[in-house]
Amino acid sequence: MIIKEELKMVQEWDKTFAKSDKVDHCKVTFVNRYGITLAADMYVPKDAEGKLPAIAVSGPFGAVKEQCSGLYAQTMAERGFLTVAFDPSFTGESGGQPRFMASPDINTEDFMAAVDFLSLNEKVDPDRIGIIGICGWGGMAINAAALDTRIKATVASTMYDMTRVNANGYFDSEDSEEQRYAHRAAMCAQRLADLRAGEYALGGGVIDSLPDDAPYFVKDYHSYYKTDRGYHARSLNSNGGWNVIGCESFMNQPILKYSNEIRSAVMVMHGDKAHSFYFGKDAFDNMVNGNKYADNKEFLVIEGAVHTDLYDGGENGAIPFDRLQAFLEKYL
Repeated sequence: MIIKEELKMVQEWDKTFAKSDKVDHCKVTFVNRYGITLAADMYVPKDAEGKLPAIAVSGPFGAVKEQCSGLYAQTMAERGFLTVAFDPSFTGESGGQPRFMASPDINTEDFMAAVDFLSLNEKVDPDRIGIIGICGWGGMAINAAALDTRIKATVASTMYDMTRVNANGYFDSEDSEEQRYAHRAAMCAQRLADLRAGEYALGGGVIDSLPDDAPYFVKDYHSYYKTDRGYHARSLNSNGGWNVIGCESFMNQPILKYSNEIRSAVMVMHGDKAHSFYFGKDAFDNMVNGNKYADNKEFLVIEGAVHTDLYDGGENGAIPFDRLQAFLEKYL
């Protein structure tokens, strides 16, 4: 028996973006195979007829559906797709205890559970389902595409490979056995400290206030998560962040191992000024290397865009929604 957890969800509009009058919106829930109930916003084009192509959206890593993923979902619904933007397990309005944990397995399953939900929705054509993953959920989306043959098209936007950054540090600056050992030892010590304290220590979200000598990518994150542009009360990055041990398992579980076996269409899009650009480029190169199905893979570079420009468009409307629409319409 599948039991759906009772969730408390805010019904009034509390997004970081304006509500569209071109779509109908409602809150929905669905259950993943670990029994965790996920909360989502569903957007349906007004006056839509017949079975629709559908898209599940999530990310960035440490964000909530009221931020970037909801903006992507609503915008793509305006363009004719039925969409859901969901909070991953243990975050936002979704279920799962303890809070503020992440898992390469469970979070990939979250995307697959969204595909389950869309496949069974009477308004959706189950043969025309795609996914969009933003930031850390771009890597999860690629992993889901490698595992779930029902996914016909995938977009990874301004993506992170969370397994790589946890194992190797930013820009692979900690890629050594010694540094990984020290990191693992610290996590093991933190586990015991949490148990003694009776609660999980938070790692801290985006820093505030911002020092003058902060790295440019920290300033980039601050400009989104800590300002009116993107702050949200339920967002981990806007507030206390993940648990210190929340991402422990990412160190030993490379999620892009079989990406070059993906047969379905994939677009990786990244700003060339983003600190994270190397994640997207390397992920795409690895995905097409030796892949018999490389013809439907695309690497889209957005010139001049930094990492968070693909969260909400930034100052210059950097998200290429026309290109996303054309790609998804072609393969869905």
